[in-house]
Amino acid sequence: MLEAPVKNSDEIETLLRELAPQVLGAVVRRYGDFDSCEDAVQEALLAAAVQWPEEGVPGSPKGWLIRTASRRRIELWRNESARRCREETVAAMAPPDPDPVPAVDDTLTLLLLCCHPSLTTASQVALTLRAVGGLSTPEIARAFLVPESTVAQRISRAKQRIKAGGAEFRMPPPDELAERIAAVLHVLYLVFNEGYTASSGAALHRVELTAEAIRLTRQLRERLPADGEVTGLLALMLLTDARRPARTRPDGALVPLAEQDRGRWDAEAIAEGLALITETLATAPIGPYQLQAAIAAVHDEAKSAQDTDWPQILGLYELLRHLAPGPMVTLNRIVALAMVQGPRAGLAQLAEAETDPALAGHHRVHAVRAHLLDLAGDRDTAREQYELAASRTLSVPEQRYLASRAAQLATSG
Repeated sequence: MLEAPVKNSDEIETLLRELAPQVLGAVVRRYGDFDSCEDAVQEALLAAAVQWPEEGVPGSPKGWLIRTASRRRIELWRNESARRCREETVAAMAPPDPDPVPAVDDTLTLLLLCCHPSLTTASQVALTLRAVGGLSTPEIARAFLVPESTVAQRISRAKQRIKAGGAEFRMPPPDELAERIAAVLHVLYLVFNEGYTASSGAALHRVELTAEAIRLTRQLRERLPADGEVTGLLALMLLTDARRPARTRPDGALVPLAEQDRGRWDAEAIAEGLALITETLATAPIGPYQLQAAIAAVHDEAKSAQDTDWPQILGLYELLRHLAPGPMVTLNRIVALAMVQGPRAGLAQLAEAETDPALAGHHRVHAVRAHLLDLAGDRDTAREQYELAASRTLSVPEQRYLASRAAQLATSG
């Protein structure tokens, strides 16, 4: 029986995204073929998005989607089988009745399959957002500012590679689980970062990506509540995303952390993030995401930029540098060092860090150098570095901010 018609399409969209991995998990568990099952579920989600706003949401939305996807899967199976052997009877080909709706939630298994080590990172991201996040191919393409055909190819190739590699829809053995969970966390981290500071385009944020990354990480934590790094990643996302309302001006221009109106930060998200990171640091082995969340917590707890506990942040970056070294960790640690020991100390280490090929010529290296030169009183060289940084980033808001900083130094010099 159908409920009264639902007018709020946003609520339906949210429901469909929550149900997408559960439905796909149920259908793949029953039929075993990820490729055709994923296509069938996407068609079921599309049908629901069209029908439910007019006809109402079914009493069992998950059951409706599973039955619809199963019928579509049967059609695909029949068409494929008919090409191979048209004389087989429908009865011989028909799979069992898809009811009842399974109580098991296969979201974690699905995430692990989408982040299979045989796939490239780009394919892992695209397949995760489509299969687990419920985003359509056009939505993923718009979020990453790439052609729809590119996303479609990534998803298609990913499914083909999973099929060719014989990957099964099941939890990996215990000795592989930690590595596979790490891959899932990496994908969710990449999705969040791209949404929080878009690498290209006119907008600084892509809220659909940050929201999806947080939602999926919440789901992952529900299934792995004792995993410190899962909790750490969720805390990091919440503590970081809490600042989003203050990161841009009405015209879209970027506002750096030190200049943000902290009264506009999301206090509820900060409180949740602080509680999560405090609990996990006390109970779980320490990891990189927990350290990054702890750094974010120190920033968020400071009532003003001047109140920031930079020595504590520097100490956390020292730990992070040993646990998970990387170019952005290096840059951020240098900024913290400069805030503790002075800009000249930071500039000296920046010159050394720039020998890393991953940082050579990166716009953020020039931006950090410009900031430190400005603090050291060398405004002319700082202006040149800001201009150089602006010319090397593809993000329009970052370009505007860096160019404005250069202009300010030119007029004040």
